[in-house]
Amino acid sequence: MSDLKTLGDRIDTLESRLMFLDETIETLNQTITDQWLKIDTLTRQLASLHARLQEAEANAPGAANERPPHY
Repeated sequence: MSDLKTLGDRIDTLESRLMFLDETIETLNQTITDQWLKIDTLTRQLASLHARLQEAEANAPGAANERPPHY
């Protein structure tokens, strides 16, 4: 009878650990998903800013590396 109680306790412990691991995996998965969405948003913003910078440089008067006249 003692072996059955010990076995039952071990199974209960394993089930508790499994539930904890399932919750942890779900939390990590949600964190990764949130981070991926943020990275995607930032990547799009960076591409937009890069395009705007290229456009501004192309439309700038004079040479890009030209010294100001007060030098």
